[in-house]
Amino acid sequence: MIPSALRFATLTAALSAAAAVHAAEPAPAAAGPDLGCHVGAYRLDDGRSLTLGRIDEPSALRWRLLDGRTGKLARKDGALVATVGWSDRADTVKVELGRCGEGVVFDGHRGEPVELDVVDTTFEGAGVKLRGRLVLPAGQDKVPVVVMVHGSENYSGVDLYYQQYLFPSEGVGVFVYDKRGTGGSSGKYTQNFHELSDDAVAALREALRVGGERVGRVGYLGGSQGGWIAPLAASKAPQAQFVEVGFGLADGVLAEDRDQVVLDLRAAGFGDAATLRKARELTDATGLIASSSGQRGWTELATVRKKYETQPWWKAVKGEYSGLVATHTRDEVMAEFKKYDYEVSWDYDPMPVLRTLKTPQLWVLGGDDIEAPSGETQKRLTALGRAGRPITSVVFPQADHGILEYESKNAQGERQHTRTADGYLRMLLDWIKRGTLDGWPYGTAKQLAGPK
Repeated sequence: MIPSALRFATLTAALSAAAAVHAAEPAPAAAGPDLGCHVGAYRLDDGRSLTLGRIDEPSALRWRLLDGRTGKLARKDGALVATVGWSDRADTVKVELGRCGEGVVFDGHRGEPVELDVVDTTFEGAGVKLRGRLVLPAGQDKVPVVVMVHGSENYSGVDLYYQQYLFPSEGVGVFVYDKRGTGGSSGKYTQNFHELSDDAVAALREALRVGGERVGRVGYLGGSQGGWIAPLAASKAPQAQFVEVGFGLADGVLAEDRDQVVLDLRAAGFGDAATLRKARELTDATGLIASSSGQRGWTELATVRKKYETQPWWKAVKGEYSGLVATHTRDEVMAEFKKYDYEVSWDYDPMPVLRTLKTPQLWVLGGDDIEAPSGETQKRLTALGRAGRPITSVVFPQADHGILEYESKNAQGERQHTRTADGYLRMLLDWIKRGTLDGWPYGTAKQLAGPK
């Protein structure tokens, strides 16, 4: 998964193992040497694009199709075993891997490697040296290029972003880079949106330099936390011709925890207006604590705790961090703050940029997103679109964070994500290529605002 827009799980996991946040794609490590050489794009004999990419387990890969179907492949007792999506359920898909470079067989269809033009590079970000890669369809034709803007993950985009294989096999170039403090890039990992957006501006500039005459339309794709960074970068980069945001927020950072708490309470049967007003007092206090690195908010929290701690709804609060901050001591929370200093842009308000940015934007939201609840964002984007801003907004009603579909919960109460929603990847490609959505229907997607 692309991790949640605010990765506060470092604190929550340390305070309570039971509160570990599920990620659709955990922070990955390299695939084992027996499978790693198969990473790349393949053209199946029925015309479909297939990609094989690295994930977090040695000797394991993830396969993906353009329609969003995906699964894990892992060696077990000498055999290659497939599981559905991000679940542990066995899949009927059969994948055969031959020698490196000799193609694959996917569910009975022969797949040949897709030739791609790949250029690795290093470039200067905002005071850091960044590692990047431009991947283009083979040949000399001019093609659109998208610059991938990171979410909150702390792993290498160059090594692990699957779009660098899937998109070029569909005629779209991709520039990936390791955000500062990750992979092969220098500097300190941060969640400072201003610094990260400056790095994204440098990345787009580098994509244009490396791609030269082959670069046609160029713009950004940011998921999750990248939904704050990509529009901000476009506001600084006049060369950007489009912005795509997947499962991001048109609201501030604190809104993620606040809206998660509302979902928690409604799911537990405490969705009445009076209880939600009380819970807002709690999230205001915990938000003050989080955004000040524990320097403020404790008096406010003590007041709220005294008023409501014995009420039934209190124990149902989880959120991104509110439940844990509210149920642990100040010393416990402060001990964790001392370990992590990510310079989160707590005070960033995306609306001034969204109200003024002239670059056309496509926002794609999950209607059932429990990591970055999209209700308020849907309202804001709809209003902006109706007010004439160049924003097209779309929602997949049953999709979770990452625009992922799910079917059940496991024994730990976590959703079992089974695939990316059908139509999502095709929608992103259409917008990159033409700046329009002319391929309706896109699965179950519903347009909120903007021209079709």
